[in-house]
Amino acid sequence: MATDFAVFLRRFLTAHLAGLRGCSPHTIASYRDAFKLLICYFRDERSIPPDKLTLELIDAAAIAGFLTWLRTSRHNTASTSNQRLAAIDSFFTWMQSEDPARMACSQDILAIPAMKHDRPALAHLSVEQTRQLLALPDRSTRTGRRDATLLATLYDTAARVQELADLTVRDIRVDHPAMAALTGKGRKTRHVPLDANTTALLSAYLTERQLDRPGRDEHPVFFNQHRHKLSRGGIAWIIGKYQARATDAALANAHLSPHILRHSRAMHLYDAGVPLPYIRDILGHVDLSTTEIYARASTEAKRKALEAVYPDVVTADLTEWNQDPDLLRWLANL
Repeated sequence: MATDFAVFLRRFLTAHLAGLRGCSPHTIASYRDAFKLLICYFRDERSIPPDKLTLELIDAAAIAGFLTWLRTSRHNTASTSNQRLAAIDSFFTWMQSEDPARMACSQDILAIPAMKHDRPALAHLSVEQTRQLLALPDRSTRTGRRDATLLATLYDTAARVQELADLTVRDIRVDHPAMAALTGKGRKTRHVPLDANTTALLSAYLTERQLDRPGRDEHPVFFNQHRHKLSRGGIAWIIGKYQARATDAALANAHLSPHILRHSRAMHLYDAGVPLPYIRDILGHVDLSTTEIYARASTEAKRKALEAVYPDVVTADLTEWNQDPDLLRWLANL
């Protein structure tokens, strides 16, 4: 017979996350992995087998012990530990309305603070590095034209890698105004404008691959030799392939991934003066505070803002030393 924890966890992962919230399979898998580790902790450290694990045994002290186990026994970073805690918090936030009798216990767990840790600088490419990367595919070859179009679309739309992989022909409009329909977290769709160069590449690519013919609406835009959509790993491999050909040392040694191109596009938009609410809509963020990381990270924007404030307070006027008679007499008497 299933325990109450098993019943509620199944409902949380299926009816709530997959059904009500419409989370992606990757998000659900991340939550699942957090609870797999929690079950392993109770089994290995507390000698409680999975078929005996009940909600009564999962309290704030147990979760605190689980987090300590992650850091000491599994050597997880503070960031990884916080991700596991976030999944548990989401479950017990949901549990408050599902089992009000255990609300106090749920709130004790929700009161456990996340670990503080230094946030790394937001990694992104410069405009010139991005231009170099996008120019590396050999456009005289069929594969090179596909890769050039893929990289341009990934950057121009600031898409998440899964959003790019899921693109179908139906999602692309090359007629004016050109745009791409991206389906992101929570199965929410947003429409991102495409610039003229990306539109030209996409239009030529769709024609070359005969994807502009009737009946191809559901076909993936970017696909492999078996005509299956490219995987997340396949897209990352393509980026890595061209990074390995880069002659610029900074670009060749950069920590590069599909998400770095998303960060780069957002940073370039912000540095160009695009308002944060527009960038939020392009990225598909729910909360503007998520998009504000680009404002905090933009050194160029900070420099421009500081230069615009009372530029004449600090002057650069310097007296020519050889025009100072007192200084010359002092030097002569040394």
